[in-house]
Amino acid sequence: MSRVGRKPITIPEGVQVTVDEKNVVTVKGPKGELKQDINPDITVNINDNVITVERPSDNKMHRALHGLSRALIANMVEGVTKGFEKKLEIVGVGYRASKQGKKLNLTLGFSHPVEMEDPEGITTEVPSQTEIIVKGIDKQLVGNYAAKIRDLRPPEPYKGKGIRYAGEHIRRKEGKAGK
Repeated sequence: MSRVGRKPITIPEGVQVTVDEKNVVTVKGPKGELKQDINPDITVNINDNVITVERPSDNKMHRALHGLSRALIANMVEGVTKGFEKKLEIVGVGYRASKQGKKLNLTLGFSHPVEMEDPEGITTEVPSQTEIIVKGIDKQLVGNYAAKIRDLRPPEPYKGKGIRYAGEHIRRKEGKAGK
């Protein structure tokens, strides 16, 4: 059995989980509502505030889907209760971020400032000019939007300038050898 797929998911107080006949799992909680299509081969059972995920066989595809389905449902339950956040750091002289309404304004050394509008269900905060916090209830959307921001100016290996995740280690290279 899959180690991840075997683990039961406990439903916290104030969260409702439903599974319809098309195997669509809906999770409603204090922070919002999320839906996810689960493969029809995988069975999702809800008994006494505990969700269990089962597979029909030890087929390689079923084993992979077992752990995936359980992880997706667990992330949905965690998202509607606590939410997810990613922190980004901006390193570089003159590189900075600011927030205007739903727009994130970034000055990253280009000839023009970069404006990014927050997608549906995602909020960004700028506590200081060199920090960005991406928050939301959907783990995939939060990670994807944080990656898009980082891709505008990924950290370079010589001086370490760019946008990086908080705590990310950048492998540094030595510059040109002088005489």
